[in-house]
This record gives sequence, structure tokens and C-alpha cells, in this order.
Amino acid sequence: MANLTVAVLGPTGYAKDLGKKGTSTDITFYNLKKGTATITFIEPTRYPDRLAPLFYAVSMADAAVVVVDQLDATFGECLLMLQAAGVPRGFIVLRNYIAPEQVAPLLKGTALEGYEFVEDDPIVLRERILDEAASAHADAETKETCIVPIDHFFNVRGIGTVVLGTVADGTLRKHDELRVFPTEKKALVRSIQKHDDDFDEASVGDRAGIALKNVDEEDFDRGYVLSDDPTLRCETTLTGTLDLVPFWKTPITEGMVLHLGHWVQFLPSRVVAVEGAKVTIEMEKELVFKAGSKAVVTYLEGGSLRVAGTITLE
Repeated sequence: MANLTVAVLGPTGYAKDLGKKGTSTDITFYNLKKGTATITFIEPTRYPDRLAPLFYAVSMADAAVVVVDQLDATFGECLLMLQAAGVPRGFIVLRNYIAPEQVAPLLKGTALEGYEFVEDDPIVLRERILDEAASAHADAETKETCIVPIDHFFNVRGIGTVVLGTVADGTLRKHDELRVFPTEKKALVRSIQKHDDDFDEASVGDRAGIALKNVDEEDFDRGYVLSDDPTLRCETTLTGTLDLVPFWKTPITEGMVLHLGHWVQFLPSRVVAVEGAKVTIEMEKELVFKAGSKAVVTYLEGGSLRVAGTITLE
């Protein structure tokens, strides 16, 4: 079974015609299954009032559907977030008589330049995305370890603690004992469900509901990571190299409060040192990451330009 996760950026509720509604908080999931291919659509329900939902939706995505009603600051911010998060595949739906020639110059030179323009027809769009899902993650490497960022968690009567997440790396297996990063707690995988079916394992890209033993709902927060990868790090002080978007004009200075987004973590941080493109930042909570990873940098006081770029973590 191949799963493709798709961020749907546009009018709220657009994805309801693409899949069956699932979990809904500040982000809303819609699910589609046909044969062995499955699609997880994610809408940033509380965006643009809050930037975090946009980051969460895009950070989990393998591809995107961008619905363009008007060429405004919100559309531009979505493009910058997709570029910063490195979402390489996508579809653009144009409405209100907007022509491809008006949009194409905005994509030139970015990772979004290869996005495909498609008609505003949910049936056609579903079939096109299902075609993409058939080959999703075909080149994913099989590993003994796994990394699963957690986006939701709750208690189910008769089952216990259940977490929801998408496998970011490796293979998750039933009966694995995994650490709950950034804590020291250990959890045992009791069962794995993908799109309501039971499985013994889940691979890169799979959206999974995971029943756990030895942990409680209170042991989790959004962004916590289930993993047995020994190379994962948890740090509150980080040094990295900034790569700012071309339109960014505000100097990055000591004392500035930025938010770092990595996997499903979106954490406030304070800049404590700046030396050219290299910055050192401090956070109240630990960020879970692998050395060399890129995190999205945002500045919530940036007005119409809140996506600053990326930082490569040392």
C-alpha cells in the first residue's frame, strides 16, 4: 500500500470533495483509498489567522494542491512555505479567470516551477493524485530504525493511548519499543492501523494510528517523536546557517523572536548571536532533529511576510 500526503491550500473545505473527513483540529485530515493506493489530504483549517497550521500541513506533505482564487499576500505566503519546506510536487487550480501566464512568473526559479496546472474538477484531481500515489515512496530506504513525528494523541477506551503520525523515516513495526523524544519515556507498539486497517508495519509516508503501551496521553505533546534512531538529538541551544527568502528585508538580530518548524514541531526561539548567515538560537523547549536537517524559520511579527526562510542545523 502506497500513501501520498497532500497539503490542500486554498478555501477552507475544498478538500471535502477529495476525501472523507477525519481528524479535525487546527488542521483537518481527509482520506481517500482506491485499491492499494491511499491519499491523506491535509487542510490548514485555522490559517491564515495562525501561521502554525500552514506549517503543519506543508511539513507533512509529499505534494500540494494550491487553489488560487486571487493573487494576494496569502497566496504568496503559501508559495514561500512550500518552497521553504521543500515540497517538490504539486498541482495548481486556478479560479476567478486567473490564467497560468499570471502565476507562472511567480514560480520561476523555485521548487514550485514544476507544479502542474489542473482544472477545477475534484473528480479529475482525485484521479490525477491517485496516479501519483501509486508510485509514492517507491525509492524509500528500508531501515531497522524509524522516526514518527506525532501530530495528535488521545486515549481510547479499551485500547489505551493512541497517537497519530506519519512515518518520516525507516520502518515502524508492531512490538517495537520506541523512545518518546524529547522525553526519556519508552513506549511499546501494540498495534498499527493505516486507513482503518490493521498492519504489522508502516513505512515512509504511511499515515498511521499507533496504539501504545507503557505511556499515557499526558506524556505527549504535538511534535513529540517516536523513534529508536540513535542519531536523533534534542537541544534547546542551536547553531545553524540561515538561508533567507529573496524578499526578506528585516535584519536578523540578537533578541529577535523566531519560530522554528521541523517535522511537526513549531517552537518559539530567541536569537542570541549572529555572525553573517550563522546564528545561535535558544528555546524553552527542546527541538528534536538530526544533524544537517533544515528547519523552516518564521517571524510572526512580519506582517504580510512571515516566512523568513530556512536554517540548516549543525
